[in-house]
Amino acid sequence: MKQRIPFTHLSDRQWAALRPYVVKDHPAGRPMADLRQRMDAILFLLSTDAPWRELPAQYGAHGTVARHFRRLTHAGLWENLLIALKELGPRHPLQQLRRVIFRGARRAARLRGLGIIVLARRLGLLEALPGPSWMVADPDLSKSLMAWQLRAAQNPEPGYFRRFILHWGRTIRNLLTMVGGRPNMPRSVRLMMA
Repeated sequence: MKQRIPFTHLSDRQWAALRPYVVKDHPAGRPMADLRQRMDAILFLLSTDAPWRELPAQYGAHGTVARHFRRLTHAGLWENLLIALKELGPRHPLQQLRRVIFRGARRAARLRGLGIIVLARRLGLLEALPGPSWMVADPDLSKSLMAWQLRAAQNPEPGYFRRFILHWGRTIRNLLTMVGGRPNMPRSVRLMMA
């Protein structure tokens, strides 16, 4: 298990700042067992490259922690934390967890899809993208490019669209390919995102 980010357990200030964003109740209505320890386990694992099954026994069962991560992800924890990081000042305790939160958002992108990627791009938090920004899809750019193409196609000047396509066609095709992102990102590129 390689430690990618130096990890320390949540301090009281960090836990007080993080607690309002964390779902408190189990969906079945049962009380949660030590929520702080579960968050410590999630943040510890996010600071490594390890899969859930390599979680040390001191944090509890790896299946339980992984299930809790998925539950928090579907509840929108990582999106809320990204918004909070953008809005809060630089001395706020959540800013100390910034790198781990970005790694959590990257892992959550597998479950949440394009929504969290669009949010990270709109907030300007490119470190939260699940890869280099030029390799990850950019839906906002594709909408802008499509609108630009439609405006050019509706120009009443004769022959304009043909000249437009001949001049800008290859560039637009390359841009649209870039907008869609790479379908397969090499593992080495994903792992370099610390």
